Amino acid sequence: MKVAIVGATGLVGNVMLKVLEERNFPLDELLLVASERSVGKKITFKGKDISVISIPTAIEAKPDIALFSAGGSTSLEWAPKFAEVGTTVIDNSSAWRMDQTKKLVVPEINAKELTKTDKIIANPNCSTIQMVMALAPLHKNYKIKRIVVSTYQSVSGTGVKAVEQMENEISGKKGDMAYPYPIHKNAIPHCDVFEDNGYTKEEMKLVNETQKILNDRTIAVTATAVRIPTAGGHSESINVEFQNDFDIAEVRQLLNATDGITIQDNLETNSYPMPMYANGKDDVFVGRLRRDGSQPNTLNMWVVSDNLRKGAATNTVQIAEFLIDNALV
Repeated sequence: MKVAIVGATGLVGNVMLKVLEERNFPLDELLLVASERSVGKKITFKGKDISVISIPTAIEAKPDIALFSAGGSTSLEWAPKFAEVGTTVIDNSSAWRMDQTKKLVVPEINAKELTKTDKIIANPNCSTIQMVMALAPLHKNYKIKRIVVSTYQSVSGTGVKAVEQMENEISGKKGDMAYPYPIHKNAIPHCDVFEDNGYTKEEMKLVNETQKILNDRTIAVTATAVRIPTAGGHSESINVEFQNDFDIAEVRQLLNATDGITIQDNLETNSYPMPMYANGKDDVFVGRLRRDGSQPNTLNMWVVSDNLRKGAATNTVQIAEFLIDNALV
């Protein structure tokens, strides 16, 4: 089993390496791939130093699986070239997510749709993954009608430059700005670029990707995405209206029985999800479960997850594990 990580020197690439090691992923050869300026750099994996190689060199090696986290333009250019030599690409960018010929996969929800012919598989957006993880079991039981979601997203979702901006601001240093405004002691209602409809790309990802993953275009979704000064973990306030009524105890039971979900919802002990608990973990944490008293069949919930792990690296690795376990590569 020959595996390539394309974008191995980036934030998500680093976490992919960590997750592969932690989960003892079954590989015989690991190719670490990055841009030309990083070629020759050494990265340690399982105590061994591995030299970074270029994308063309990696394609010549014909890996079985390539985990991509190198941005949309890189993926659009190079993922098809890997696919041409027989590699199955799992892509973490937005490049292929809404392509009708590509599967958009959260393993716990829809990995069973994958076949051997799927050579480019899309990994959803981090904020979408944690939301659909919490909503998929409820959709099966109560049928979602409408979702109103507000996100509180970590600076790590923007990348290394944004983390450095926040750290510089905290310590009073001047440096490069990833955002048009300071992020320390601030909240910026602007994740990704604005589109013609007044929403950002991040907000529209929550709309379009949710419908695709849950395979239901009738679900109405509206989103507001906000960047906040936390270093690891996205939080979401979700208001979800169902077609059918629900029982809160049953909702808890359904979520408790879902792989990858941890319930933190005990008001007596002030137990609820927070980024400081989710950071470094793979589960999606759900709490503040309560009925919306302003309209029927509507639930409020608070959902938190590590955006670099389940929101990116772990989900990608889980897809790769599914492919191997089911002899699809």
